[in-house]
Amino acid sequence: MKDFRLDELEAERAANDGAYLQFLRERNMSAGLYALDAGAHDSQSPHAQDEIYFVVSGRAAITVGLETTQVSRGSVIYVPAGVAHKFHHITEDLRVLVVFSPPES
Repeated sequence: MKDFRLDELEAERAANDGAYLQFLRERNMSAGLYALDAGAHDSQSPHAQDEIYFVVSGRAAITVGLETTQVSRGSVIYVPAGVAHKFHHITEDLRVLVVFSPPES
């Protein structure tokens, strides 16, 4: 078993000065914590893996392909592999748990 605490993951991510911290990598999946502060620009590009985003905290919009929706604490978004997606209009610091399958390259 592996267990993680979000507050510890957030502290590690912040200490490494990055928006993304991969904290788990296994044969069939990987997981990370993604952080974007209010007003930030999301510069990610499409991934080769399917993704699930679980919003831990914050408020923003996300566009996946041609669809846009508002997200906040508790939102879960599925993004198919290869589809363009971006968080935008981030009005509250956003913290998102990200699961990739297969693992992110």
